[in-house]
Amino acid sequence: MSSEKQEDPTLERHFKGHKDAVTCADFNPNRKQLASGSADKTLMIWNLAPKARAYRFVGHQDVITGVQFSPSGNLVATSSKDRTVRLWTPSMKGESTVFKVHTAAVRSVSFSHDGQRLLTASDDKSVKVWSVHRQCFIYSLNQHTNWVRCARFSPDGRLIASGGDDRSVRLWDTSTRQCINCFTEYGGSVSFVDFNSSGTCIASSGSDGSLKIWDLRTNKLIQHYQVHTGGINSFSFHPSNNYLISGSSDSTVKIVDLVEGRLIYTLHGHKGAVLTVKFSRTGDLFASGATDGQVLMWKTNFDSRSYQEVLQQHSRRSTPDPPPHLTDVYPRVPHLHTPQPTAIQVRSTCFSGFHLQLLNGRTHSTPTWTAAKSQHSNGPWVHHISSSRAEGWTGGESMVGGGRGGRQEEEEEEEKGCSGYPAALDSTLRHIVQQLDILTQTVSVLEERLTLTEDKLKECLNQSQILRDVRASRDRQRMESERVDGFT
Repeated sequence: MSSEKQEDPTLERHFKGHKDAVTCADFNPNRKQLASGSADKTLMIWNLAPKARAYRFVGHQDVITGVQFSPSGNLVATSSKDRTVRLWTPSMKGESTVFKVHTAAVRSVSFSHDGQRLLTASDDKSVKVWSVHRQCFIYSLNQHTNWVRCARFSPDGRLIASGGDDRSVRLWDTSTRQCINCFTEYGGSVSFVDFNSSGTCIASSGSDGSLKIWDLRTNKLIQHYQVHTGGINSFSFHPSNNYLISGSSDSTVKIVDLVEGRLIYTLHGHKGAVLTVKFSRTGDLFASGATDGQVLMWKTNFDSRSYQEVLQQHSRRSTPDPPPHLTDVYPRVPHLHTPQPTAIQVRSTCFSGFHLQLLNGRTHSTPTWTAAKSQHSNGPWVHHISSSRAEGWTGGESMVGGGRGGRQEEEEEEEKGCSGYPAALDSTLRHIVQQLDILTQTVSVLEERLTLTEDKLKECLNQSQILRDVRASRDRQRMESERVDGFT
């Protein structure tokens, strides 16, 4: 590939294994794995080494809405519409721990940067914080008035940002557990929020296609982009904080230069709404997932040169696009490795409560096998790992752009239906909603008190054990002294 083309992002590999929309993705900090969650209720761990196996984990009973590796890379957290969060081991064993965390669909999950806490956002209008080590609830944040779509920790762990269908982004202090700021200048639902790597800025995207960046030091809106023709479902900051990628329901991935404040690339790699985008921890790669069921992995080349150099070279092209947009990238289909000539069949075995099958990369007619393709330059094998607890499967929900379209339609129908109701009924319904909010806050307070009570009981038990050990030690010493006195 010539140096002239190296400045453009290039499609490195694409993975096919999901049977429904890819809703979330994240890179392992060790740069060896890529995780993706789907509306088909499965988690896929793609090993990036040549000819490496991929793993499929089954356990959730509804759409997986979020995925994130822990900072150490030895755990993967997933959230789901089945109201649970799971912590997985990203290996062949695929063991998982279940958190029954909310009373409604869980929309996002993320680790704190020290890996000690988990943060979840839910349709029950709450944001909750959990202890990873103790695997228990710590506290809840409850000032949103509608579904909460996303929540993230700041890099230093002192702040939490959350956004949702109440068209607001809230900023929380983790020490006081209070809302310290609220940004409300949104024309639609807030679909995604995140901090930049330095923690000085927060960005949020909306169903109206807007992307806004706020400076937390001045609490002012410093950048506002309207580059997509559809709602933005996800975005990701480059580790340098100089670039940002966004995925939209308009089927494109956009790359923005935050220093110059310019849109520089539009990527046309998916055939459906792009639901997730994510940079790797080093920024040299980024991934995108969409309703077409594909996970695309791109090589980041645009950060190796300054924007002015790229713009100068662009101006020398025969048919340059008008600034600020440099170019549209239509990736060519990667070369597919020839499938293995023979299939490897492994008998089904059970270990650690999980069912393991080794699958060929092609569809096979053997009844005990499941087709799971992984199309990229190396054509890896796929393991299928299913939890023994996953029973009574129900049909997944139809694909929508992160669930936003369906919610908006429901709201429109509700507004039409209530327009003809008397004012007394409307007042009664509002009163019921207020009472439900109060009930939710009461339950959260009770959860916190139960957690504190549990900690105190554990401390009492530990103290009791210490006292018993001290008494036993004294008894032994007394018996030994009596034995010595008897001999003398």
